[in-house]
Amino acid sequence: MSVKSIAAPTTKQDPGRRESVDRAREVGDQGHPGAGRPFDRYAPVRQYSLSKILAVWAAAAIPMGLLAWIVAPWLSDRIGGRDPFIESLLICFNAGLLWQLAMVLFLVRREQGSLAWSRVRDALWLRAPQDPKTGRVGKKVWWWVLPFVILSAAFNALPIDPVGPLPRDLPNAIPTDRVGDFFSGNLVGFALLVGVAILAPVVEELVFRGLLLPRMRAVFGKGDFVASGVMHTLYHLHQPWSMPATLLDSTFAQAYPTKRFRSTWMGIIPPTAPSPLTIGAVLALVLKSHASRSRAAFRTGR
Repeated sequence: MSVKSIAAPTTKQDPGRRESVDRAREVGDQGHPGAGRPFDRYAPVRQYSLSKILAVWAAAAIPMGLLAWIVAPWLSDRIGGRDPFIESLLICFNAGLLWQLAMVLFLVRREQGSLAWSRVRDALWLRAPQDPKTGRVGKKVWWWVLPFVILSAAFNALPIDPVGPLPRDLPNAIPTDRVGDFFSGNLVGFALLVGVAILAPVVEELVFRGLLLPRMRAVFGKGDFVASGVMHTLYHLHQPWSMPATLLDSTFAQAYPTKRFRSTWMGIIPPTAPSPLTIGAVLALVLKSHASRSRAAFRTGR
């Protein structure tokens, strides 16, 4: 697609200097009304065909489904530990998310010819959010993420998701004795949980909002953010009970702000916000065990 860059001045300028000035206006958020159009963030990306979009979806969704429903039960029969199934499930989820991250980097490297940060940043829309009306970048524009964080929390609070099988449905499983016993004093299990809690929202957004959404406009037009939300919902083959709320959350609290502000950060922040709460709740289980053992050792004089 062609790029309508900032209008060139009448005097001759070095092309490299002109490009640096154009990008400086975007990054520096100087906000010069009437100075010209901001840098087109669709310019560094290549539009995908429908078959390629579906191939990327399958490469993300199918391995996660296989890992969750086939590999995890198989692995749990072959490892020891306090609760082999929970541990194998966490291992498989981390493996699947790392695979998706590797896939994204591979496709960016193939498209851009480099994994230099400047190329990755533009290819995955990892610039600060840009106001669609004024063209301003960052600073006060960041405040727009707050309504979408609240909207995301509201969607996930709706009683529309069925309860999944435990302990697979982790949010509902955390209060149970089984999960409490697994994480009690279990630093390795806690590390695996932290990996999933951090990687899941970030990596999934890089796949569906950073990589796919900017490259879906040629196929889906103005409805690309809706298509992104649907595809991200159907990606959850590994936990289908979360699909009802995910459809609303992914479409309107993640895909829409990413497209509107041309920044994947607007999609990453809302689903990442609850991660510290999950990590904190599980950390409490880990520390509770250590505290109990310390009190017992004190009473016995050991």
